[in-house]
Amino acid sequence: MKETYEVIIIGAGPAGLAAAIYAGRARLKTLVIEKGIPGGQILLTDWVENYPGFPEGVAPLELMGNFRKQAERFGAGIIQDEAKEIQKQDESWLIRGNAGEYRAKAVIIATGSVYRKLGLEAEKRLTGRGVSYCAICDGAFFKDRKVAVVGGGDHALTEALFLTKYCGKVWIIHRRDEFRAEKILQERVLVNPKIEIIWDSIVEEIKGEERIESLILKDLKTQAQKELKLEGLFISIGMDPNSGLVRELVELDEAGKIKVGPRMTTSQEGIFAAGDVTNACPQQMAAAVGAGVSAALSVNDYLSSI
Repeated sequence: MKETYEVIIIGAGPAGLAAAIYAGRARLKTLVIEKGIPGGQILLTDWVENYPGFPEGVAPLELMGNFRKQAERFGAGIIQDEAKEIQKQDESWLIRGNAGEYRAKAVIIATGSVYRKLGLEAEKRLTGRGVSYCAICDGAFFKDRKVAVVGGGDHALTEALFLTKYCGKVWIIHRRDEFRAEKILQERVLVNPKIEIIWDSIVEEIKGEERIESLILKDLKTQAQKELKLEGLFISIGMDPNSGLVRELVELDEAGKIKVGPRMTTSQEGIFAAGDVTNACPQQMAAAVGAGVSAALSVNDYLSSI
């Protein structure tokens, strides 16, 4: 008989680790399953300056490292494995991973989201050869070079500002004539002498054989095309929920996000969800943490009632 946990949390980003802290404090037998490095997408950020309690900001690796230590201090186990299937078995849930099988009375899905692609022919081929989705990871490789960022949200503008630390020139390519990002980020971008904005435009083609050489841009107002020569392209057009694991198990919205109630309940009794994978989180770390806490409290109430 496999060991049965009271709750298994799939995903060790801010939502998952916050849930683990509260589940541990409730003295629930807790296991966190994470396929990568605990911390989630926030680890791809250079600096966290909007999380309460850190007026000067904090390094994401330090912050998430403390999340993990706190969860482990309260008894949560954290293992590296990729959950591939969740199945109801008797009065519990069986989770099959690449490395083993795990059983729990309740499950919290906190699998986050993944970067959205442009869908262009050369995009995959040139990823790692000038095409990137993470300025924090790859920006230093483009010292004094010309690069572009595609997108107009918080993440895109943050990426562009980060790249100015290394790059000689940064273009922001945006399909609209105004940004959707926080005003403070817009202000910083608009006064940065290294940044030039190309409005009302999309990338139609990425050119290059061994490495990226240029982009073919299309002006959406005039339909005119132009070529932009550069050495790097950072794609920042949003994220898609990592909900494939439960696609046939719980109700999703049109965007593929898990539908949750006010207390992070899903359409399946005993399955809860929190963070960016749900339709109730505005892709901000503080919101993900709050959702994780709510999910853990709901699990505690649920387990007390069965």
